[in-house]
Amino acid sequence: MVLRRIDLRTFGAELDEVLPRPTTPSGGPIDVVREILAGVRANGDDAVRAYTERFDGVTLDGLVVDPATIDAALDRIDPHVRKALEQAAERIRAYHEAQMPASIAVDHPGLSIQGMHRPVERAACYVPGGRAVYPSTVLMTAVPASVAGVDEIVLCVPPGPDGAVPDVVLAAAAVAGVREVISVGGAQAIGAVAFGTESIRPVDVIVGPGNVYVALAKQEVAGLVGVPSSFAGPSEVVVVADGSAPAAYAAIDVIVQAEHGPDGLAWFVTWDEAFADEVLSAIERLVATAPRQAEIEATLEASGIAVLCASAEQAMAVANFIAPEHLELQTADDDALLPLVRNAGAIFCGANAPASLGDYAAGPSHVLPTNGTARFASALTVRDFMKDLHVVRVEREGFEALADTVEVLAGAEGLDAHAASIRIRRGASR
Repeated sequence: MVLRRIDLRTFGAELDEVLPRPTTPSGGPIDVVREILAGVRANGDDAVRAYTERFDGVTLDGLVVDPATIDAALDRIDPHVRKALEQAAERIRAYHEAQMPASIAVDHPGLSIQGMHRPVERAACYVPGGRAVYPSTVLMTAVPASVAGVDEIVLCVPPGPDGAVPDVVLAAAAVAGVREVISVGGAQAIGAVAFGTESIRPVDVIVGPGNVYVALAKQEVAGLVGVPSSFAGPSEVVVVADGSAPAAYAAIDVIVQAEHGPDGLAWFVTWDEAFADEVLSAIERLVATAPRQAEIEATLEASGIAVLCASAEQAMAVANFIAPEHLELQTADDDALLPLVRNAGAIFCGANAPASLGDYAAGPSHVLPTNGTARFASALTVRDFMKDLHVVRVEREGFEALADTVEVLAGAEGLDAHAASIRIRRGASR
């Protein structure tokens, strides 16, 4: 059996008593991450090179890719791939341009408030490597940063076995307008852009998905630099289906996210037992012939689960409990279930909406909360690269309208200087 079955139809206890929930890794991984970050902070480029050789088996001469190499990659890749990158970038840009927040204004007699937004100056976008190459992640991070108005976008990409960044990734960087690519991955890359080294200047924000070491490293440097609140770690999917679409659709979509490799999560949830049998059989057939069979099996063995529920409502309770990165609703009436969704990174409705559309070209960023953080966090947006500022302008009428309130509250808090800032101005006006 590829997926472990859990039958909730006669289960009366709380979900957390029977369902495993993602937890933040502790122990070994965090200890390794802290060692790497401390090494990079103390020894800069030398530490980055040493950790890259230790973990990636690659000896690096320089850490930063020549911009001319980035531009030339566009001509080296397949023209069809270039066209696909350009179309995907266009869709991503259109969605994120629609996200741009508007300035606001609130006016009272003698007092006006203006709310405005400013981008950070320098942002790092992490792009995973290793088991696969991810030019899509270049677009899904760098294009929103560009739309937000970030002046300097830095791409961190693990080097290939030859020490170089793959051409297709560099081509995606060129399409997104990125001029600075660092051929470093892992926790050492996070440390380099957070602390700065001899050849890499520190950034204001770090975004992008990665393995558990990368995700933990971002959490460790949060506060020194801006890091979105989501834990953008190994990929996850929960497919909720009722048999109204072919079993092969649900089966392949469970496998899609599992092929990223271990530490992810792949669940199938239904209230139709016969359909569950169909889907599980289809998964077994598909896995047996999948090119990335080893990665899929590793994920499914660790966290591949089929849940049989008593009702659609219970199925949605299961999905909310897991708070998955990707939630698919393949049911006869998705619109009826959508209001029941509380926790998910992204929701895909209908038989023709595999999460892979969102992974590549639908428009919203595929950098999504994992590890249960969709309970409080969201997909990457332009706001992750921006700061909200407000400007307060006050005339005498506005000052007098609030003077008593400020003086009384400052007195209640025992902050006399605050109250004095009001008294002195009142005295000056007499």
